Amino acid sequence: MGSALYGPDGFFVRPQSGPADHFRTSVHASPLFAGALARLVERVDTALGRPERFDLVDVGAGRGELLTTLCAALPGDLADRVRPVAVEMAARPEGLDGRIRWRRDLPETVTGLLIATEWLDNVPLDVVETDGSGRLRKVLVDRRTGVETLGGPADAAEVLWASRWWAGPGRIEIGAPRDAAWSDAVERVRRGAALCIDYGHRREERPPLGTLTGFRDGRQVPPVPDGSCDVTAHVAVDATAEATGVPYEMIRQREALRPFGISGARPSLALAGSDPVVYLRALAAAGEAAELTSTSGLGAHWWLWHPIGIDLSLA
Repeated sequence: MGSALYGPDGFFVRPQSGPADHFRTSVHASPLFAGALARLVERVDTALGRPERFDLVDVGAGRGELLTTLCAALPGDLADRVRPVAVEMAARPEGLDGRIRWRRDLPETVTGLLIATEWLDNVPLDVVETDGSGRLRKVLVDRRTGVETLGGPADAAEVLWASRWWAGPGRIEIGAPRDAAWSDAVERVRRGAALCIDYGHRREERPPLGTLTGFRDGRQVPPVPDGSCDVTAHVAVDATAEATGVPYEMIRQREALRPFGISGARPSLALAGSDPVVYLRALAAAGEAAELTSTSGLGAHWWLWHPIGIDLSLA
């Protein structure tokens, strides 16, 4: 999985296309999403006492779309103090806003807000499966064909993680690498907050067959790890949250966006008669908001929120 996504010819490092060419995220769905995050940045800035420098870090930045929109949406004073940083394995895109620093690794320290939007689902993991004797064994995959076979027994750390975080036998996606990656990211935040937004599930709702899949050209495809498609699996968000060892809040995206006025409610038909142009704009915005808050789509994403050194809730 790591080689298929981030190797020399990996899916996320190829220059000829970016993630937006293959799947739709909240960032790409509507500017309403970035607008809500911009207001969240303002709230964090206020809670921090408006520091001279505000670090705004986007982990798994794609081609810099979110940071570009955020920098344009922030008010003047805050925009002048923000130091935007994109963390991404791919090369820096041409024409990107010169204010945005581009790096492959996390900054040592962050005072501000660290955001990871659909990053953890692409942190490589191993899969194990219960065999006929009830033992957990590693799932091996042919890189060219995607054909799976059962290999040797799961190691002790995998068995321990599975026993704690995955109820019942079956196919288990070992989330320990995601737990470690997010813990490392959260640890970099000295004051401010860390926010993970991603597909996910909790222990009581783990899918018995797992979630590993692929995406290419906007369609779901078999997760053949040859670099031709995205290979992704949902995040065990409760395990990830607990692994950080710091307080957290965890809510669905549809609930997180509600305080920012994003609900998907259609405008009143009366507006169509009094001001058709405004009505059409409001109707288009309602459609975008509905996509962001859909219970069967983006609205089901988890927002995992860690305020650090500040008193700020998502609710």
